[in-house]
Amino acid sequence: MPQSQSQLNPDPASPVRPYAVTGGRTAPRVKLAMEALVSSATAENREFSHITPEYQAISQLCRQVRSVAEVSALLRIPLGVVRVLIADMAAEGLVRVHQPQLDAGRPDVNLLERVLSGLRRL
Repeated sequence: MPQSQSQLNPDPASPVRPYAVTGGRTAPRVKLAMEALVSSATAENREFSHITPEYQAISQLCRQVRSVAEVSALLRIPLGVVRVLIADMAAEGLVRVHQPQLDAGRPDVNLLERVLSGLRRL
């Protein structure tokens, strides 16, 4: 289960924590849409002792497919920080990112169907 806000972001008002978590970077290495879907690429029983608490929380949370914005909201980590972390995790093979594909400015039908399905479950 994801860690509590106090474990991940002890002082949400402090800009130092997000800056430290991302190594000072403010933009992801690849463009990452907030509606992009993220799924964990790691085995459930994987040893997490060598990765950061933020990576652990994102990996655990993304055992179910989540959007980047949803990860940000559920973990109470700023969206920009989550984008950087998820892009880094994707580069390391820890998560899979499914970017929405726009066809002539129109959203992907599969994405809309997944969103509708998620809304119905609420």
